[in-house]
Amino acid sequence: MRTSLVLSLVLAMFPAWAQPQQPKKRVAVLNFEYGTVSSGAAAIFGQNVDIGKGIADLLVDQLVRDGVYTVVERKNLDKVLTEQAFSNSDRADTNTAVKLGRVLGVDAIVIGSITQFGRDDKTQSVSGLGRVAGRYGLGGVGKRESKAVVGISARMISTETAEVLMVANGKGESSRSGAALLGSGGGPQIQGAGAADMSSRNFAQTIIGEATAAAVTDLARQVNQNVTRLPNVVRKVNGLVADVSGKTLILNIGTAAGIKVGDRLEVKRVGRTITDPATGKVLRQITDSIGQVTINEADERSSVGTFSGSGQPSVGDQVVVQ
Repeated sequence: MRTSLVLSLVLAMFPAWAQPQQPKKRVAVLNFEYGTVSSGAAAIFGQNVDIGKGIADLLVDQLVRDGVYTVVERKNLDKVLTEQAFSNSDRADTNTAVKLGRVLGVDAIVIGSITQFGRDDKTQSVSGLGRVAGRYGLGGVGKRESKAVVGISARMISTETAEVLMVANGKGESSRSGAALLGSGGGPQIQGAGAADMSSRNFAQTIIGEATAAAVTDLARQVNQNVTRLPNVVRKVNGLVADVSGKTLILNIGTAAGIKVGDRLEVKRVGRTITDPATGKVLRQITDSIGQVTINEADERSSVGTFSGSGQPSVGDQVVVQ
């Protein structure tokens, strides 16, 4: 008992930065499906707006700020979506998400749908203001308050097993007393280049923007709480050096084999090959370590990295997980 107490005190006093840290799990967030609320969203903004992309961007920003995961950047995700001919109908499809996740080299991928985006149907309308209310899609001005509600449903999918690791529902509400509909940020102030900027300050100041932010924060909290559900996968990576240019190596394996940007692989060279004298089959290969390669870029079939070490890498050298 005394020993356990002393150990607990020592661990508590031990600096957090000096304790061994597990690498962060890497995730991607797909654009949310929003078909069931598209007409209401179009009425709010006065045009068809991809609120599924807008909310996905807000969720990515929140997850990056929280720092629990490493999150795929939007430009990298968009590139893969284009290459894979990803369509809006695939947004909530598990099989498509797993395929994309493996191409991206992530541990898990978040997909989901927007289930509510607009007014609280219980709000009663004041007559004579229908034209203004219709412009924003909130149906009317509340006698006491205008209330916006946003609901998001999401799933986190393991790219290793295709298992649903987590189901979460985020919800946000906001209301204003009097005749305020979308607050100071309503109307054309949130428009830009023919589209609505859901990350803008003007949108954030509207009641629908406040409800959206609350729903995203609620969802991000649940995603962060479930980080331990992501499995620790021991990868077996075996590839070859396909090209050498100074310290830059191109490998014949990529995200399909589990390679991710930031990975460090050991570069080995076969010194001797032991064969069975009776059959001629290879029994064992004796290898020597040449150095390491740190991955800077990766696509589905190849990757590029920077070499470090005392040896001189050559085409045909082996690369394995350290």
